[in-house]
Amino acid sequence: MEEILKFDSVSQYNVFNNHETLNPLVSVIDYSKANPRKLRKSYFGFYAVLLKDVVCGDLRYGKNLYDYQEGTLVFIAPGQVVGIETSEEMYQPKGHGVVFHPDLIKGTSLGRNIDEYTFFSYNVNEALHVSERERQLVLDCFSKIRYELEHAVDKHSKTLIADNIELLLNYCVRFYDRQFITRDNAHKGILEKFEALLKEYFASGRPQEIGLPSVSYCASQLNLSPNYFGDLVKKETGKSAHEFIQLKLIDVAKERMFDATKSVSEIAYALGFKYPQHFARVFKQHVGLTPLEYRSSKN
Repeated sequence: MEEILKFDSVSQYNVFNNHETLNPLVSVIDYSKANPRKLRKSYFGFYAVLLKDVVCGDLRYGKNLYDYQEGTLVFIAPGQVVGIETSEEMYQPKGHGVVFHPDLIKGTSLGRNIDEYTFFSYNVNEALHVSERERQLVLDCFSKIRYELEHAVDKHSKTLIADNIELLLNYCVRFYDRQFITRDNAHKGILEKFEALLKEYFASGRPQEIGLPSVSYCASQLNLSPNYFGDLVKKETGKSAHEFIQLKLIDVAKERMFDATKSVSEIAYALGFKYPQHFARVFKQHVGLTPLEYRSSKN
């Protein structure tokens, strides 16, 4: 059986990387202090934000390698397995990171909002590439967290640590917004491909076979994670991916209403609806008329 390193606690991860545990729930790691290691898959029981300083293929998520470059941020959520298949090749990890257990942020603003940071579930090819100035901001956040860990524990410690992690993640939201804009070559054509995908989907027999197209289905067809895909569509159109699908669905439905040989029920089933009543509700919600009223108004 393939060996998987299992890190359930921050303390375990500290030992692995030759770091002192100053707080069992959070740590700032300097990977240059770690010993050279072989490539292994690793299970994380906590959150991790890793800033890699060298090109290396030591992490894999799913079937893809992380495309590491200098100044690349990778985000890992509890329960994820990352890494590459077992190899005898040795490498020296470099870079920095902050790791924190979910228990650290319970009852804090970060704990209430952690699910809003959707990049923790992005695919490997969707890592965040930061500029030198952005990299320094990230390192500054790491430094502030480390300062609090080295400071004598008082009633402010937990709040300040959680607040600084939240500040770091908010900077990352800004950096991703910038990346959505500046990496046009990587994103070019995604919306066009999305529209083409929907057009082809509704023209095929798939709606009757598998139902209405979901955001997850569309994302997988475009080789993107659902969250990254949804965030990209939102940034580009101002609408969620679900809303975009609904609008395209209504466009197709309107066109098919002109075919008098098809009943509303037949159109509903052909579009992927299980129940014509559901189709009628969705149609009226977007158009302001029932399908029959719309058909009558056009005739």
